[in-house]
Amino acid sequence: MTEDRTPAAAENPEGAADGDQEAAEQPVKGRKNGLYGEISDELAASMKTGWADTELRDLQPVEQAPYAAERRAKLSAAFPGERLVIPAGNLKTRSNDTEYNFRAASEYVHLTGDQTEDAVLVAEPTGDSGHDFHLYLLPRSNRENGEFWLDGNGELWVGRRHSLTEAEQLLGLPARDVREAAEELKAAAAAGGVPTRIVRGYDAGLQDALADVLDADKDDELKIFLSGLRLVKDEWEIGQLRAACAATVKGFTDAVRELGQAVATSERWIEGTFWRRARVEGNDVGYGSICAAGPHATTLHWVRNDGEVRPGELLLLDAGVETRTLYTADVTRTLPINGRFDALQRKIYDAVYAAQEAGIAAVRPGGRFRDFHEASQRVLAEHLLAWGLLDASVYDVDKVIELGLQRRWTLHGTGHMLGLDVHDCAVSRREEHVDALLQPGMVLTVEPGLYFQQDDLTVPEEYRGIGIRIEDDILVTADGNENLSSGLPRTSDEVETWMAGFTA
Repeated sequence: MTEDRTPAAAENPEGAADGDQEAAEQPVKGRKNGLYGEISDELAASMKTGWADTELRDLQPVEQAPYAAERRAKLSAAFPGERLVIPAGNLKTRSNDTEYNFRAASEYVHLTGDQTEDAVLVAEPTGDSGHDFHLYLLPRSNRENGEFWLDGNGELWVGRRHSLTEAEQLLGLPARDVREAAEELKAAAAAGGVPTRIVRGYDAGLQDALADVLDADKDDELKIFLSGLRLVKDEWEIGQLRAACAATVKGFTDAVRELGQAVATSERWIEGTFWRRARVEGNDVGYGSICAAGPHATTLHWVRNDGEVRPGELLLLDAGVETRTLYTADVTRTLPINGRFDALQRKIYDAVYAAQEAGIAAVRPGGRFRDFHEASQRVLAEHLLAWGLLDASVYDVDKVIELGLQRRWTLHGTGHMLGLDVHDCAVSRREEHVDALLQPGMVLTVEPGLYFQQDDLTVPEEYRGIGIRIEDDILVTADGNENLSSGLPRTSDEVETWMAGFTA
């Protein structure tokens, strides 16, 4: 990273209000130990001139623009007469003056198709119970006053961004300068007559500016509605999830092809291999990849990925590519590191596969959301009884399920909704989600597993340290379901044959 991101002195940034002119002209405090001092008049004059016109013209709307407009119409209908504020979020500090890579809030992305930091979508109520929507965005850096090279967020530091006019063409929404958003929204709210809601948790400054007119419970209702709005995917979203799954298949293939290097290094090689594919095919990984070898596979969210990869053990790889439009896959395969399951590994793997088959078969329109979970758990309970890990002289399958005794080794729910978030629609209403009937267009994971901890004295020693999960991304269709991640093998025989193709 280059030195002196914020020079010792800077001129007035673009967009300062007249009343703020004096404050804006004060020097910008730079790094204490920066190498440059004051800016000469000659350098300032040089930086003002000699730049080509780079405005982009005749831009076409982004693909999701018409779908986002339909979503905004549903939002408008749900909250007539209310001002709605949906922020994209801000950069977060990683350390000192470096930030984490920005990922816009899913609610904002779903309603706009935009991924810009600091941006805000506002729905202003109109007299006909509808809303006028507009965006607040950061304009291009001002070259005349030096903002583009003097400000640490100027375009010479962080890259070109769209002008407001360009953004309007791409997103189909009028755009204003986001640096005026807090004051304008505060003034509008103070004028009274129109209640205001905000999606909390993404923009603390804007939330503080509106604090006097906000109601936490009503704000929660807005967030819950927007979460539920994503339950049924439109055709464009389904296309994005198909692309995410296709890229994820490539990432798993890369990881298997490079297992030899992982054996020589660590789980981190697998993590890096999959991440490379995610960056080439999409935006990033959709969540922290779980690259769990050996007993680490019994830790559900093993993301340290710093362990050894040993032949004879299993690798549980749970990873998903996030597309450049931020839709993510979520797939798990458990693989024999040397390419062949031993007898016990195969027995446990085949039980998990049978449970997944039962779960996938239960995914259909009109079925309950819970059906796939209950079907998978029942199969796993049957195997635990058959293996003698649960006492069949005391419990039958129904009693095991009633008491939840299988959960010592199954641990987690068998799946979740999928979309912009890996655990999508997480705060939607229970009656629309976990207690609802499935509808065509819903996308969910089916991911049963069995996990025998190293210190679990209730199972035979040879079971301890084995963790197996199989996970696929399932689209509810008009007449059943479609496995979007079917490009990866699932049965134990198919897995071995697939892996042999990289070592033959």
